[in-house]
Amino acid sequence: MLTQVKYLVSFKLPILALIQIPTIMKSISSRCIVFITGAFVTHQGWDPWRTFFESKGYKTSAPPWPFKEGEPLELRAKHPAGNPGLASLTLSELIDSYIDAVKSMPEKPIVIGHSLGGMIAQIILNRGLAEAAVAIHPAPPLGIVPYEFSFLRGGGKSLGLFTSIRKTYLMSFSDFQYAFVNGMDLEKQKVAYEENAIPESKTVTRGGLTKQAAIDWSKPHGPLLITSGSEDTIIPASMNRRNFKKYSRNNGSITEYKEFPGRNHYVLGQPTWIEDAEYILDWIAKT
Repeated sequence: MLTQVKYLVSFKLPILALIQIPTIMKSISSRCIVFITGAFVTHQGWDPWRTFFESKGYKTSAPPWPFKEGEPLELRAKHPAGNPGLASLTLSELIDSYIDAVKSMPEKPIVIGHSLGGMIAQIILNRGLAEAAVAIHPAPPLGIVPYEFSFLRGGGKSLGLFTSIRKTYLMSFSDFQYAFVNGMDLEKQKVAYEENAIPESKTVTRGGLTKQAAIDWSKPHGPLLITSGSEDTIIPASMNRRNFKKYSRNNGSITEYKEFPGRNHYVLGQPTWIEDAEYILDWIAKT
């Protein structure tokens, strides 16, 4: 935005001139945040993040996926055929549920998503429904070819190829060790699994390979921050960098990227989560 400033220079004749001085406008002013959960885990992992951002004056929401209300132990007890609503859930329906959450906020919010939630955050921002977005180790939207072997090993089973879509998928502890909590002590890995792992919809994960996960890469959008972790196996940093580079640089939009050392896919619950949250808070404050 430009501000017009009038001034008078007097010699023998008055001269009226205009100087245009750029004014610095903050892009992000919203005080509302919607946290978007990824696949395989409970929405309760956002609880410390909600406490942190609410202590900074933000109104937050972290709704569960449809059919994922309840405690992890309770949800695991319904696996594999006791939660038909979750089994048949589609990615489009999941996105719509978060759009409803976004629209229920008192102002257009910032969306912060992890993993598949990071992809959904980008979709919601792309549709102009959020003021800004932070995608933490996001799953790849359509157009990012996930050729990394670690991604296929960590998440490929959730597609449930050659299995019934009427049954949910539950990541085993050994797969969780590889995909989420690699590098952590065994006891901490066990606690993380018990407190977070829940059954998943195969139809949602399959939706990530379809137009349900599409983004218009050239469309102008609100500020977007994409973060990655050097130790993430299921969503490796190389994939997040390709996600970042896919966006147009010629439409005036703010798109930034940050890789954190030592973060695995359990980034929301690692002891370093507070450093990540503070970085995001600072990015919001200065953008």
